[in-house]
Amino acid sequence: MSDKNEQHLHPFYEKTLETKPIFEGRMISLQVDTVLLPNGETATREIVRHPGAVAVVAILDDKMLVVEQFRKPLEKVQVEIPAGKLDAGEEPEAAALRELEEETGYRARSITHLRSFSTSPGFAEEIVHLYFTSDLERGEMHLDDEEFLTCEAITLDEAQRYIEEGRICDAKTLLAVYAWRMYKLTGSF
Repeated sequence: MSDKNEQHLHPFYEKTLETKPIFEGRMISLQVDTVLLPNGETATREIVRHPGAVAVVAILDDKMLVVEQFRKPLEKVQVEIPAGKLDAGEEPEAAALRELEEETGYRARSITHLRSFSTSPGFAEEIVHLYFTSDLERGEMHLDDEEFLTCEAITLDEAQRYIEEGRICDAKTLLAVYAWRMYKLTGSF
C-alpha cells in the first residue's frame, strides 16, 4: 500500500473538509466526511472505522481448522477460519496467536504473515492481517462470554463443498481456502 502522503499527490485524491462523528460503538465507529473532489465539487463519504483484525489459516494433519458460528448480520451460521479484532495497541501477530488458541484450542509454535487486505474499501477502513501456520500444539479454548462456536478440521474437498453450499462465504475464509489450494499445488503462497 502507498504511503498516505504520496496519496495526496494523486489526481483522484479527495481532501477531507469536515468530519462528523455519527456513532461510537465498542467495535466500530461511523463518521460522515465532507470531501473536496478532484473536479472542485464536494461530496459526502460515510466511513466505518475499525481497529483491524487478524485471521489464521491453520493446517493440522492436512486439514484446515475452522469455526462454525452464528453471524447476526447474515442471519445464518457460517464456517470461517479463526479470526478476531485487534485489541488497542496489540500487534497483529500477537492477536493472531491469541485468537487461534482462544477459538480452536490450538497454539501455533510458529506463524507466518501471508497478506494484509482491506475488507470493504468503499466504506470501511478495516484491514485484516492473514497468517499461516502448520506448526500446532494442543492448547486450551478460551471463548469470550458472548462467543458461541465449535471448531472442526476440514479437508480441502470439504472446504470446497462448504463454499458451494454457502456455508463458507466470507472473504477471509474464501481467500484462505484458495491460498491453501495454491500452497498444496505449488508449495508456496
